[in-house]
Amino acid sequence: MRTADPCVLVIFGASGDLTARKLIPALYEMHRAGALPAKFQVLGVSRREKNDAAWRDELALSVQKHAKGWDAAAWSNFATCIHYFAGDAAQGEMYRALAERLGQFDAQDGTRGNRLFYLSVGPELYESIVQRIEDASLVTEGKRWCAIDRDERSWQRIIVEKPFGSDEASAASLNRTLGRVFEETEIYRIDHYLGKEVVQAMLVLRFANTIFEPVWNHQYIDHVQITATETVGVGNRTAFFDATGAIRDMIQSHLLQIFAFAAMEPPTVYGAEDIRAEKIKVVKALRATNASDIAAHAVLGQYAASEQEGAYHQLPGVSAGSTTETYAAIKLHVDNWRWAGTPFYLRTGKRMAKKRTEVVVQFKPPAANLFRGVAQSAGEAIGNRLVMEIAPDERTRLRFESKLPGTPFRIANVEMQVDFDKEFGVEPVEAYGPLLVDAMRGDQSLFKHGREVESGWAAVMPFLGSGSSDIRTLINANYAQGSWGPAAADEMMARDGRVWHNDE
Repeated sequence: MRTADPCVLVIFGASGDLTARKLIPALYEMHRAGALPAKFQVLGVSRREKNDAAWRDELALSVQKHAKGWDAAAWSNFATCIHYFAGDAAQGEMYRALAERLGQFDAQDGTRGNRLFYLSVGPELYESIVQRIEDASLVTEGKRWCAIDRDERSWQRIIVEKPFGSDEASAASLNRTLGRVFEETEIYRIDHYLGKEVVQAMLVLRFANTIFEPVWNHQYIDHVQITATETVGVGNRTAFFDATGAIRDMIQSHLLQIFAFAAMEPPTVYGAEDIRAEKIKVVKALRATNASDIAAHAVLGQYAASEQEGAYHQLPGVSAGSTTETYAAIKLHVDNWRWAGTPFYLRTGKRMAKKRTEVVVQFKPPAANLFRGVAQSAGEAIGNRLVMEIAPDERTRLRFESKLPGTPFRIANVEMQVDFDKEFGVEPVEAYGPLLVDAMRGDQSLFKHGREVESGWAAVMPFLGSGSSDIRTLINANYAQGSWGPAAADEMMARDGRVWHNDE
């Protein structure tokens, strides 16, 4: 595996919550694992005035709280590469001083002009920061090809956090802005869900086991459910969430990424270009939902009041008469040979019964029910089921039918299960860590391509545009906190002769 190159990680918005809770703890874990390059520096850019020592002290407390395996000596060693730069990223003159500081790293620490810019700021600042990076000549396009020896080349890459636009048009605009400054090979649209072990293990499950790939199609699979639910509400993010909603926040980004891994065709080899090419194709194959079918293909909701918290529409920061969804369940179809007629159900919600992120592959029942007269111990046989749990547990479960010992002749449901923690004895690390190291290595396997982003927006736009007004008028406080969502979502599945996978 290619090692990570020497570089400076420049974090715009370094005083934000993401840096403290996720990025620095993830980098600390990678440092302890020996995955970071020997010549590596972090430069946090933010408007607040502070020095390196003060920022390091703040981050030490956060790492103790959020990282795995606190070690004071390891932190002291890692902290020497953390630096702070006070400046307003919206002001062009700041970038001249930033360029000088980056040059000092090259001269003193051997970072060779390699820059990894991280946009940990509000999405409204993305395009202006990218433009100012270009204006300050911080991207030396083409120079990385001047030397034959890879060790003499320099590169400049950029990591962009979601949301990648707020709709199809804004996503295309952002892609154009990024493309004017960076090559597509240097743009890393990050989705931390792809850093989770079970999501990546999905490719191994599918393509390294001959018992699965032959039946991974519409002939044998009845439907697929992809769920990401939380027991918490929107917290102090009401202003952001009310302008975003569950579809934009979760389905268009995280769940479509999981969908792509579950539905893509086999790549030729396990390589970044091959994997991304197949993901692009399957997301592009998603059928656009007709306006007349929206009500039958989607259910939206807002959580009602409870003793602990008011209803969503009553929260401070939520606009009067808001129709922003805290719950969404949508049905999508893929127009290709593998999945013709097989629906994919994607759902997400706040204040739900359980915290759960999983993929459920429901297989069709046998073509002929040989045992239709035999008693079932747990209801009627419904076919095999494969459940890939991503959070809070990381495990895979396969359900099948078996004969109960003894007489009379009876059938029961049984499961085989692999728990990643128990089986491999490795505690999972923060998902951002391996992704950051991949960006330093130049590996885009687990990052989104621009075309994939735009195709994903095209698939969900019918549920966000004016055609969704009918289902939005029905969402006000239409599900109880601690439930599995609106009753209409169960009715949508019942019309298709299916049920949600809610309980164990």
